[in-house]
Amino acid sequence: MMANKSVRVNGHNHDIPDVWYARRLIDFLRTKLGLTGVKDGCSEGDCGACTVLVDGQPMCSCLLLSGVVEGREITTVEGLQKDHLERFSCACEKHGGVQCGFCTGGMAVMSSWIKDGGTETGVEPVSKLVAGNICRCGGYQQLTKAIVEVG
Repeated sequence: MMANKSVRVNGHNHDIPDVWYARRLIDFLRTKLGLTGVKDGCSEGDCGACTVLVDGQPMCSCLLLSGVVEGREITTVEGLQKDHLERFSCACEKHGGVQCGFCTGGMAVMSSWIKDGGTETGVEPVSKLVAGNICRCGGYQQLTKAIVEVG
């Protein structure tokens, strides 16, 4: 008998059914678990809208197969600490950092990672750290200000 394949998402264990094992993590999160804050912007890992934390490290969920994250801890925007999300939301509003909102989930995940000291050297500017997250509305400066404020 095969052992259950599972992943921990936002603090809860979830089985990964065999049919999902070789499918993209973003599809598993959105379709199977209903976590629609993870957006599929490009399906190529270029836009950052699908950014999640895998064992505390930011990764594009559109590039990962569900089976690759077996036994690991995934945090989506829905699993971020509520106080961080509230502060990030207020800072975005204050600095005009939200327009269409498509990039916001990935930016919030990056903001949380940066706040928690997720950089290797700790000296990279925020603008460099979120360079992999595309804001199609052009709100980089405003979002960077918001991230720095909650950092």
